[in-house]
Amino acid sequence: MQSPPEIFPNVTLEDDRVLLRPLNENDYANLLPFALNEKGLWLYSLVRPEGAAGLKNFLQIALDQCEAGKEFPFIVFDKKSNEYAGSTRFYDINLPFKTTQLGYTWYGKKFHGTGLNKHCKFLMLQFAFEDLELERVEFRADADNARSIAAMKSIGCTVEGILRSHLPTVEGPRRNSIVLSILKDEWFESIKEKLQKKL
Repeated sequence: MQSPPEIFPNVTLEDDRVLLRPLNENDYANLLPFALNEKGLWLYSLVRPEGAAGLKNFLQIALDQCEAGKEFPFIVFDKKSNEYAGSTRFYDINLPFKTTQLGYTWYGKKFHGTGLNKHCKFLMLQFAFEDLELERVEFRADADNARSIAAMKSIGCTVEGILRSHLPTVEGPRRNSIVLSILKDEWFESIKEKLQKKL
């Protein structure tokens, strides 16, 4: 079986609304306006690309993890507005066990509520289940992050439970993490069709 570095480098996902291409170090310039001007956008994030230094750290971690075969980050381009919108990625990629997590997703405020996220998630889930033939895609978030939880439920995720005192936050206190998932059978039986209708 191929490893993530062999599978992902040339992967580009797109439809009529959005383009997801591999994140690279040159995307610093494309994402810098968000890092400088949209403080508070990453309130619940464990790695915050706030400010120039924060963005450099975010990119370096993403690219290092990609090179190690553990993650695959995308930059998101909104075709409707002809602008870069944010970033998302596959992480904790485990091809032998046919699982991955989908997350580290963020978009500039102007893209919230526009339907962009559903297009991104559809393309990524389709790739995960139909190209990689995975059995499970998992999602996690801070249990207090109501916006992200609502977004995950809206694409068909099932809530599995709460990991208590799971991870440290930037401020210090440990967070509870909610775990959600979509299984391959669920994707083909109903979620793909329902999500497609929402696009």
